[in-house]
Amino acid sequence: MVALQLSSVTKTFIMHLQGGVCLPVLHGVSFSVEPGQCVALTGPSGAGKSSILKLIYGNYRCDQGQILVRQGDDVVDMASALPRRILSVRQRSLGYVTQFLRAVPRVSALDTVAEPLVMKAVPREAATERAAAMLRRFNVPERLWSLPPATFSGGEQQRINLARGLLPEHPILLLDEPTASLDANNRAAVIDIIRERKQQGAAIVAIVHDDDVRAAIADINVDVTYFASAA
Repeated sequence: MVALQLSSVTKTFIMHLQGGVCLPVLHGVSFSVEPGQCVALTGPSGAGKSSILKLIYGNYRCDQGQILVRQGDDVVDMASALPRRILSVRQRSLGYVTQFLRAVPRVSALDTVAEPLVMKAVPREAATERAAAMLRRFNVPERLWSLPPATFSGGEQQRINLARGLLPEHPILLLDEPTASLDANNRAAVIDIIRERKQQGAAIVAIVHDDDVRAAIADINVDVTYFASAA
């Protein structure tokens, strides 16, 4: 059973502030991900890797093609779904860990990490316990848990972001450079969590530039350069 499938996905950006210039980005992107499998997107910066994740998540609309996401017994085409359906898929089935932490000012790190579970109707006490366990895995000192992440260093904010994004056990998970700038211990923590998610049946698409990390988690490598150069 395929959890995620992209078929002939094409994306062109229109530069409205530059006279409507069309900028072809991706053409004919096709790959699939099964439960328990990790697909790594490879290629140089600017090839369109992050754009593929945003297309899957519904942040961008593609010009052509299908992006089929399994949601329980249903299959949703994110390329044509209405916004309400896209939000439902994100809530129930599709997680996206970006490179940037978006936290509400003055909300503690612990509550920031627990929030996705609370939004999924997990009791707050249970959500907080699971958030604390995840913060420990990322070596975030307990003295920082009650403080807002905006006061943290860049590396600490990245670990909060990862803890928040990886805590919910989504059936499909999108990861944009999850180990960038992490030290060896925290890279190992990310690898362990990804392996656990795979064992639990999650389908994962990841952008990873670190060759060692990619070798540790990826089952299939998809070279995005092929789709970018064909545009």
